[in-house]
Amino acid sequence: MGIDYGIKRIGIAMTDIMRIMSSPFDTIDSSESIRKNAAAVVEIAKNNDVSAIVVGIPVNMNGTEGEMAQTVRKFIEELKKITDMQIFEIDERLTTAQAERMLIDEGDVSRDKRKGLKDRLAASFILQTYLDTMNNN
Repeated sequence: MGIDYGIKRIGIAMTDIMRIMSSPFDTIDSSESIRKNAAAVVEIAKNNDVSAIVVGIPVNMNGTEGEMAQTVRKFIEELKKITDMQIFEIDERLTTAQAERMLIDEGDVSRDKRKGLKDRLAASFILQTYLDTMNNN
């Protein structure tokens, strides 16, 4: 399962049984507390037989971590408290921008429709990056 954690929405992606390809899955509202957001993600993971969760860390272009990265790390700590699933972190630099650009350039998707889809697609890019790394090792 791939996660793109945001202030308004959490994008979720899943992989196929062979762990080769990632696909956008769902978006959940993240206006609840970090603890409740983590519980919602773990519930989805359990309902879909997920064995590992890959969370994107929003690293700045210069390699530093800002306030949002710290928020995501708090989310990861909550996940670790409530599940024994493996949790992996991956640099998600530019995944949201890449998702938005793809939706505009290739999909010609309206601004309103892009909101949730962008988050699911960014989660899919995060998960695909992880899968590609694991499959090449």
